[in-house]
Amino acid sequence: MITVVGVRFKKAGKIYYFDPGDVAVEKDNHVIVETARGIEYGECVIGKRDIPEDQIVSPLKPVLRVSTAEDDANHLANKEKAKEAFSICIDKIKTHELDMKLIDVEYTFDNNKVIFYFTADGRIDFRELVKDLAAIFRTRIELRQIGVRDESKMVKGLGPCGREICCGSWLGDFAPVSIKMAKDQNLSLNPVKISGLCGRLMCCLKYEYDTYVQIRVGMPNRGDKVKTPDGLAYVVDTNILLEQAKVRHIVKEKPEELSEDFVSYHKDLIKVVEVNRYSSSSPKPAADAGPVDFAELKKLED
Repeated sequence: MITVVGVRFKKAGKIYYFDPGDVAVEKDNHVIVETARGIEYGECVIGKRDIPEDQIVSPLKPVLRVSTAEDDANHLANKEKAKEAFSICIDKIKTHELDMKLIDVEYTFDNNKVIFYFTADGRIDFRELVKDLAAIFRTRIELRQIGVRDESKMVKGLGPCGREICCGSWLGDFAPVSIKMAKDQNLSLNPVKISGLCGRLMCCLKYEYDTYVQIRVGMPNRGDKVKTPDGLAYVVDTNILLEQAKVRHIVKEKPEELSEDFVSYHKDLIKVVEVNRYSSSSPKPAADAGPVDFAELKKLED
């Protein structure tokens, strides 16, 4: 076991482990730490705790000290300088007529580097831009291209639920999200309804997915032929949360016809006697979704 503290450098940013050493650091303290890119200012969000050594990447960087009033002032000053640098970089991008969108600017705590985050559709030749910025700021310049998910995380905003988007408020890491998660939860396959501000699948599609997978065990699919307490029937729909299948019974006198009535049964009361091999690959689209374009939906996973 090894003693660590968890430090975050941005709101909803990734948490990194550091070696507290002999520093009396507690949760919610602001700290000065040594990182791969230099000395940085962060917030201790996880107090001292012992964790297995296989959960860290050795060697751990140290916590240098709990921040002082002077450190706090320097951090605020860096934020103000970053705002000025943002405006200057915007002007230089226009001057060089570069097809890129500046998202954020960040000074390292020790002022050894200024990092400019941007998005672009392809590769950008920004060598002349870097020369101009280096001449102005007289320090190391890094231009870092980010994806649309990272852009939303930095810019923030309100999601369809009316709350601040998860990645901008508390979600530290992005987890893979797939169209299958929406299909298995019987959600609308309308891209507008399942994509977030970034134009990709909403992260919240993953939150309840494992529960749906667990509940689906033993559930029939649409089109399956099942045996019910009242006879043979075909499944026309399923309700995952209620663990029920809605069926139409086969008319005994006319086996080629189905009854007009719909009946729902709990999954424990029915047994699949014939699987519809097309059901899993032919999800039922939402009423307002129109024809399902799976090629377009697949793009939302990128």
